[in-house]
This record gives sequence, structure tokens and C-alpha cells, in this order.
Amino acid sequence: MLTTNPEGIAREIIGSLDTALAARDIDAAVELFADVSFWRDLVSFTWNITTQEGKDAIRGMLEAQLGAVEPVAIRLDESLPVEAKGGEISAWLTLETGVGRGEGHVRIRDGKIYTLLTTLTELKGFEEPIGPRRPLGAKHGHGKHRPTWKEEREEEARTLGFTEQPYVVIIGGGQGAMALGARLRMLNVPALILEQNDRPGDSWRRRYKSLHLHDPVWYDHMPYLPFPPNWPVFPSKDKMGDWLEMYAKIMELNYWTRSRVTRATYDEAAKTWTVTVERDGETLTLTPNQLVFATGMAGKPIMPVFKGMDRFKGEQHHSSAHPGPDAFAGKRAVVIGSNNSAHDIAAALWEHDADVTMVQRSSTHVLRSETLVELGFGETYSEAALARGIDTHRADMKSASTPYRLLHEAFVPMQDEIRRRDADLYEGLEKAGFMLDWGDDNSGLQMLYLRRGSGYYIDVGASELIANGSIKLKSGVEVAEIVEDGVLLADGTHLPADLIVYATGYGSMNGFVADLVSSQVADKVGKVWGLGSGTRKDPGPWEGEQRNMWKPTQQEALWFQGGNLHQSRHFSQLLALQLKARMEGIDTPVYALAPSHHTH
Repeated sequence: MLTTNPEGIAREIIGSLDTALAARDIDAAVELFADVSFWRDLVSFTWNITTQEGKDAIRGMLEAQLGAVEPVAIRLDESLPVEAKGGEISAWLTLETGVGRGEGHVRIRDGKIYTLLTTLTELKGFEEPIGPRRPLGAKHGHGKHRPTWKEEREEEARTLGFTEQPYVVIIGGGQGAMALGARLRMLNVPALILEQNDRPGDSWRRRYKSLHLHDPVWYDHMPYLPFPPNWPVFPSKDKMGDWLEMYAKIMELNYWTRSRVTRATYDEAAKTWTVTVERDGETLTLTPNQLVFATGMAGKPIMPVFKGMDRFKGEQHHSSAHPGPDAFAGKRAVVIGSNNSAHDIAAALWEHDADVTMVQRSSTHVLRSETLVELGFGETYSEAALARGIDTHRADMKSASTPYRLLHEAFVPMQDEIRRRDADLYEGLEKAGFMLDWGDDNSGLQMLYLRRGSGYYIDVGASELIANGSIKLKSGVEVAEIVEDGVLLADGTHLPADLIVYATGYGSMNGFVADLVSSQVADKVGKVWGLGSGTRKDPGPWEGEQRNMWKPTQQEALWFQGGNLHQSRHFSQLLALQLKARMEGIDTPVYALAPSHHTH
């Protein structure tokens, strides 16, 4: 290596990688990587979402896939700067394979590739009609009986699902489904979204009254249509519901409301699904080629079974069915659970003059919302980031560039700063008896979310109510049974109650597969979500990526789409490209299809 300036080093190493891949010289390509190194590929090489850890794994992937994706060209992205910090050089890349184009990112340490990200962003010949390729709209010239745009949309609504079958059916109509539907629309993939509620956005409207987004607005944009610049940092759930209803219409999504799927079966020979739908009292049958479950990352509500629940004379329900606090003024409420929903519901009940007790059965990570916005999102998703030229797409790519194996390392020092900054909050909670949790390796909120999707509360005010006793707390104790007038705890404490809210979380998404397809298929697919970290509620083996999300599963033509708004936006593009490639008959040899682990 002759040069010593960061840009020259990056150019030389990426140039050598490009040359080696073009020549199919796998030995030369692998030698450019450090002994401890990571290649995260999002669809472009593997037709999968995978991370290869170490030179042997990288070699195995290239030996299996390089011939299928060539010719390959990887270049430095000349429009973005090469950066050097603390002995590490980072640079943005452009990517081209035989069937597609994409982009990526590289980190270089001591003259070797430490991390490499490659991601597919478009298929050749099937580019999205946006920007310079946007459609004309108006039909200039002459022609008899030409339909208008409105007439074409009405005809599509009359035929799709009836005389014409969709290529993709999406079960569930929330933000994940809409993001994917918008991506598929751009790629001209016939898709139909099935939502059992009355209106798009009802999955938000029907949640508890006080719900707001917990992630900041810069993190939550939908594809193609970002939120207006005057939107609040944390929109309310009803505001979000209205936005999604508008989004479905503006993005011209084929969206059936009041449509409940009762059964789905796959014909291995015909390569089609048969999906039975109850819609407005009518039974309809759809036969798509691909079936996507977009039923929410959290999966099915977990309703606990406690002795005596049938004897309780008050009202009891899961947090997902909580109507809000209005009817419970002056009532005694017990909230079982201590994560986001439990805190939000308990605080709203207190605000409406209920007597509230929270039962905390296990420790919980707490993080002030203001601190999270500054320390967790400020570098990538904020007004300050936008001012530095980091738009949503660049922020998404920056986030994707760090392999999950390394991600927790970035969060440990952040947690130390959070503890120092908000010491008063944690001292007050501990004095109240609240059991705090920082994650198994002190990595906090982000890794708890990625590993298990639970175990935390983003504090927007309830913690102060617990600390000062406004919300009563019983911690470190299990429920013994439900009695006629309340909750009996294992330590003998009796909590009188007119209302019991079970904020007890959600199961894996493959529970819906068990209900609608079969238990056998649900177990064939295995658990959805989690990294296999071996930490609490995220059993191994190590996956390196989210289990079964946005990528092929062990059940042919069955997919999962979802996650938070950021993930729905970012990964919907990758899932849409996989579906489009299959529709067009493009060869999609999947590398390292993950085995199933942990049944539903």
C-alpha cells in the first residue's frame, strides 16, 4: 500500500476488491479482510439478509454466490466524503451486480476491511418511476374512450381480488403493510392489503387514549412521503392513524378494510396460496403467489392465565384492548406489567383520577425520552443531522452499516452517560422500590428492542409518578391469583381493584401463522424476531440478523414484514425487491437460509 491519506487508502482497497471480484479471485478478495471482519449483505449478493463473520464465512459466501451475481462492480461513491477517525477509515460505496444496483459502506482498520455493507436498491430494467423517471400523468394526443386516472383506479378496485388475482397478499394493514404496499406499487407488483378494521389507521386509533409515538419524528418517516416539517416530534396515535389513512389513499394502495383472513394454505405444486377472507359478510378466495404477514412485530397479545380470573367482578383486559381511562375515574386499577404500555396506561389512569397500582414482576430498563432523543438519535435522526446533510436515507444506511455482533459495543458508553446524566431519575425510582435493568451487557434500550422487543420504558412522565408515590408500586412479586375484588400477590398482599389491565406483552408473529395456516408451518418457520444472543428472552443460537424478518423463511413464499416505523420503511424496500425479482422470474439463489429455531 503506497498511499497514506484516507481517501487514497480507501480507493486502493476498494479498487483491489473490485478487481478481485471481477476476476473471480476469491482468495485475493478474502485477503483484503481483517481476521476479525464482517460482511453484511442486504439481498445484493445473497438474496437474503445475512452477515458473514470472519474470513472463512466470507469465503464460503463468495464461493457459493459470486458466479450467480456477477458481473460485480464496487466503487467508492465520489459524491460523499471519505472519513477518518481514531485509526478507522470509513467510506460510502456504489454497487452493481448482474441484475441490480445498490450501495454500501466500508470501514477499514490497519489497511484491512473491518466491516462491509452491501445492499440492493434497484433491479435493472425495473427501476422505480421516481424523480427523472416519474410518469407523465396526462395522456397527450388523441384516442377514443380513453379511461381517466379515476376510472383506471375504479377498474382496478373492481377486478383485483375478483377477476384478477394479486401476486402478493399482505395480511395486516398497519404501517408495515402500507410501507411494503407502497414499494410494491412502485415496482408494478399487484398487491392486496387485508385489514380487519373499518378504516386504515385504526390499528393506531384503537390503542389506549394516551398513546404517542415513542420514537422521534425524524426516525419515523414513511417511504416516499415524509411527515411535514411542522409535525410534532412525538405525534399522537390518532394523528398517526389519520396520516396512515391518507397515506393509503395518496399512495394508491389496494387496501381492503373489514377483511378477516380465516385460512391460508400453500399448494407446493401450483406454487400458489389459497387465502380465505371474510369481507362484509361475504366469503372470498384469493390465490396469490406470495403471502406476507404484516401483523405487527409484537405478534399476538399474551393474555396470562391466573387462578380465579373467571371470578373477578370488575373489568379486566389486555393492554392492547384497553379503551382508555375515561370510564375509570374514582376507580381502583391494577396494572400488571412495567414496560411502555403499562407505564402509559397507569399514568393516563392517574391523570383521570383513578387509584392506580403497578405490579412489576421483573426488572425494567427506563430511559428519559429527552435523553434518548439527544444521545440515541441526535447523530443520525434529528434537525441537527439534517443540517449536516444526513437525510433519512443516509441515516438508514449508516444504521445498517454496523453488524449486530458489534452494535452493543456502541451503546455501553452511552448507557454510562445516561446513568450519570439522569442519576436523579434512577435514584428516585430505586427508592420507590422499582427494579431497574440495563440489559444483560449494559447495552440498554436499543439492544433490548432488537433482542426481545420488550423490557423497557421510554419515560414521558410516568416515572416521576412512581417515584413520588402517585402511582403505587408492588415490585419483585408474582400474582398468586385473581379474587372477586382484586389481585392477590404471592407475598399475601391484596390489591383491591375495579379494573385489571394485563400489560403482559406479545408473542412471536408465527403465532398468527399457527392460527391461519397450521402449527406445523409455524414450527417449520420458527420464532420470528430476536438475534439469538443468548440473553434473557432471546435464546440462541446466534443468528446475526433478525429471525425471519424481511427475508426468505423455511416456508416457501411466506414472508414477515414489520418492526417499528424506521424498520418498516428501510426493510420494505428490500422485501419488495425480493418479491419483484420472483415475479419477474429473476434467478434468486438464497444463501444461508436460516434454520428454524424455537416453535411458536
